[in-house]
Amino acid sequence: MDNTSLAVTLANGLSRRSARAQGTAVPYSGGGGWFNIIREPYAGAFQQNIAIDAPRDILAFSAVFACVTGIATDIAKLGITLKRLVDGIGEPVETSPFLGVLRKPNRFQVWYKFIEQWIVSKLLYGNTYIIKERDGRGVVRALYVLDAQRVTPLVAEDGSVYYRLAKDYLSNLPEGITVPAREIIHDTGVCLWHPLVGVSPIYACGVSATQGNRIQSNSTRFFANASRPSGGLTAPGTIPDETAARLKKEFEENFSGGNIGRIFVAGDGLEYKPMTIPASDAQLIEQLQWTVEDVARCFHYPIWKLGNKESLKQGVTIEALNQAYYSDCLQGPIESAEALLDDGLALPSDVYVEFDLENLLRMDTTARYMAWGKAVHDGWWAPDEARKKDGKKPVPGGASPYLQQQNYSLAALAKRDAQPDPFATKAPPAPAANDDDEDDEDEIAADMTMVATLFVEGMNAI
Repeated sequence: MDNTSLAVTLANGLSRRSARAQGTAVPYSGGGGWFNIIREPYAGAFQQNIAIDAPRDILAFSAVFACVTGIATDIAKLGITLKRLVDGIGEPVETSPFLGVLRKPNRFQVWYKFIEQWIVSKLLYGNTYIIKERDGRGVVRALYVLDAQRVTPLVAEDGSVYYRLAKDYLSNLPEGITVPAREIIHDTGVCLWHPLVGVSPIYACGVSATQGNRIQSNSTRFFANASRPSGGLTAPGTIPDETAARLKKEFEENFSGGNIGRIFVAGDGLEYKPMTIPASDAQLIEQLQWTVEDVARCFHYPIWKLGNKESLKQGVTIEALNQAYYSDCLQGPIESAEALLDDGLALPSDVYVEFDLENLLRMDTTARYMAWGKAVHDGWWAPDEARKKDGKKPVPGGASPYLQQQNYSLAALAKRDAQPDPFATKAPPAPAANDDDEDDEDEIAADMTMVATLFVEGMNAI
């Protein structure tokens, strides 16, 4: 490290001290992130050997899995383009040395899987570490998402930042190297304790996810092999144990499993009484629903995407829902990724990376045609621009925006209003003389003169 003295102010170390102050222990295992956190569901639970579920069990909770994969895949499916500012307008760049890494980030991933892994790492660990691979010109030609648990941020005494990396075969990293911050793209979640340590949403909803897992596990064990009796046979008097056993066996053989729904004929005063789900079980289902809502709240993920259709307001369009989903949940990670790629690839000041939000915010067919039709009608778009939005080819004459002839500019209307009587009608101008008519009159006059001369000469001859 060029003999630079590292203070090894491990960013994760600060988070450990802050975490302990809040009743949390964070054992060091060579990297930061939620997976190194042992959290207590209540004060003193750690000493009693009570903690939240292991990471794999947390991810097995359907709400956590749905939030993480939903956000990651929704961002990954957005196309990405490289644009250059031309007269203040972003124009797509067709040829650039930076395009290669955006089309194929590394030798084993396409862009979709690369950005998906990027977002998953950020959501699960609170941090995403990406190492750059450069060509002979120093231009970034490959990007690799590293295992967040095997990366350690370091801060030197002079404030410079380094990253200690464990061996990684996919990115061809040797054992235990330390690289400067300029070789790493570091995307953090919300940094609660240190600028280099992001916090995963699971830090806040881990207990709820654990509770949801426990509810499901207990219900699975309880209902295994139909543990809850669906009903009972009662008699008005006492019956021998042998008779009770025989009746139970016959009833199970004839009216359980595939025989449910058959007609039951009881004698000797026997009566069948079905059993219903008690109120305690109904509350358990409500608690399970609450854990799902709490997980969604921590991820800022709309609950209606997790199946709660009751949260949808009547009359709200899909476009409005997706707009809210983008603003509340996706915009932050997208803006962060765009800014980090601009900086990490060292793009020129007039060149930038942009995610294509068209697929996410796409309107329904009727609304789309109405909006685009109005854009063409009001002169914002040329017809070919609207056709391109819907995947249609250009047509002759469709390259220019159109406006109706009676539309006047504001400058022209201002000149009219500046007149003493803006609405006075002007007298029609006198018709201009026609040069062709004057020529015709001259020719007629010459002909008349010639006729008169011939007449006089004829009379003299007589």
